[in-house]
Amino acid sequence: MFQHDLFTVSMSNCEQFQITIKNDTVAGQQVQERIVKILEDLGYPPRDVFSVRLALEEALVNAIKHGNGMDPTKSVQIECSISQDLARIEIEDEGEGFEPEEVPDPTDPANLERPCGRGLMLMRSFMSLIEFNDSGNRVTLEKKREQASENGDGDASEDESS
Repeated sequence: MFQHDLFTVSMSNCEQFQITIKNDTVAGQQVQERIVKILEDLGYPPRDVFSVRLALEEALVNAIKHGNGMDPTKSVQIECSISQDLARIEIEDEGEGFEPEEVPDPTDPANLERPCGRGLMLMRSFMSLIEFNDSGNRVTLEKKREQASENGDGDASEDESS
């Protein structure tokens, strides 16, 4: 199998790894589950875990499907660093890249029927930071850990009993 870790560091409050996976959605899902488990083990609130899972799935599918064009000879590189306060994931494909600012706004009435741009919009909505390298074939996703509210559930919304 073409999947391998280049390094893995595990400390009580920080997890880091770098992995290259074959250009396959199943391999992408395995990495996604590994990252979700780390977040859960570090006690990230469910809302943060959901946000990272959603953005990560979009980014991996984009790399595999759009970046690498489903080409089985290509691979995807993932670097992950998760501490108590911040999850940082970088995903790089072997494609030519794209210009993020040229992706149509899916909320524009003229684009409501078009499927493009929705994943990018979701990633931007759910993550604290999303950046692309100059060539557009590497995305950096960051999620700052949400601070628990007074009721301890991690939901920063106002008290609904009023």
